[in-house]
Amino acid sequence: MDIATIIGIAASFGLMLMAILQGGSLSIFIDVPSMLIVFGGTAGVALINFPLSDVLSMVNVVKKTFLFKEEDTNKLIAQLMEFANKARKEGILSLQGSIDTVEDQFLVKALQMAVDGQEPDDLKSMLNTEIDYIQERHGMGAEILTSLGTISPAMGMVGTLIGLVQMLQNMSDPSSIGPAMAVALLTTFYGAVLANILFNPMAGKLKTRSKTELLQKTLIVEGMESILSGENPRVMEQKLHAYIAPKLRESVFNK
Repeated sequence: MDIATIIGIAASFGLMLMAILQGGSLSIFIDVPSMLIVFGGTAGVALINFPLSDVLSMVNVVKKTFLFKEEDTNKLIAQLMEFANKARKEGILSLQGSIDTVEDQFLVKALQMAVDGQEPDDLKSMLNTEIDYIQERHGMGAEILTSLGTISPAMGMVGTLIGLVQMLQNMSDPSSIGPAMAVALLTTFYGAVLANILFNPMAGKLKTRSKTELLQKTLIVEGMESILSGENPRVMEQKLHAYIAPKLRESVFNK
């Protein structure tokens, strides 16, 4: 569970709600026509812009902003170093017994390829191809959210124009001016809230999560290539540490 996302959304909506209640009733910010224009229009334009399957997959994409479990990079490096020492002492085939203890499916695949006798260059090429496709899938999720962040304010502006037209056509009837003006203003409000509190921040969070996940997969590829090449564990650790900031590095040889 990503507590930062939960706190951010709760704080944003909570403070906004407090400000609204300080000035009046919450009911004046609820307008069904405005919601239909912004929410319905945003969903409709998204379906025009992206395939239905990609839009429906947004549920799983959004889950990652809340349920993502970040692995410790130093812990991963230590695990790879353990495999390197074991392979150096007992041979590559000894890693077969370690596969069942690994949770990361990408690392499981890399270990199985190593045990099956893949050459270092072939292993690296195949795993890098998989990383490229993972990056493409992650990019699609962030792209859809970014697009929604662009579409929702635009639909808010459309609603504003609709409300202004309705208001100007009925200037002779004072009772119709209020509802039309509410549509005009609330659609802009809804669009701004969706874009700036939900869609754009979630897209940014997904991009950050993707970078972290791809970094760890890259470490696995480099580590497994070093293991298959029979590199000295100290040299291998130095190579893997090059991917993380110096202040975050923890050497297994200093423990």
